[in-house]
Amino acid sequence: MSRFQFAPDLSICRILNGTWQVSGAHGQIDPRRAIAEMFAYHDAGFTSWDLADHYGPAEDFIGEFRREFVTRHGAQRLSEIQAFTKWVPRPGRVTRRMVDDAIGRSLSRMGVE
Repeated sequence: MSRFQFAPDLSICRILNGTWQVSGAHGQIDPRRAIAEMFAYHDAGFTSWDLADHYGPAEDFIGEFRREFVTRHGAQRLSEIQAFTKWVPRPGRVTRRMVDDAIGRSLSRMGVE
């Protein structure tokens, strides 16, 4: 898969795997099948993922995918997986605590520090 040098220390796949489809608006998703398909995409070279906290279980799926990836390939290859998430707060006042909590939830769901 072709890559794009986004910044001096960051190259990404030119095509990101979107996960909006698991948000629930597109029908029921079988988690086991979703994870299996994530491996198929990764093996085909599509290693960059677009997530969001409001995409249903998207962050949970990437967390499970990462855990299974370690089992199959070892932790030394985890850097092959790129997961870019975003937080979409409800309109209104946003406090530092709200931001910190949202970041913590996403990190936990994705299985990253």
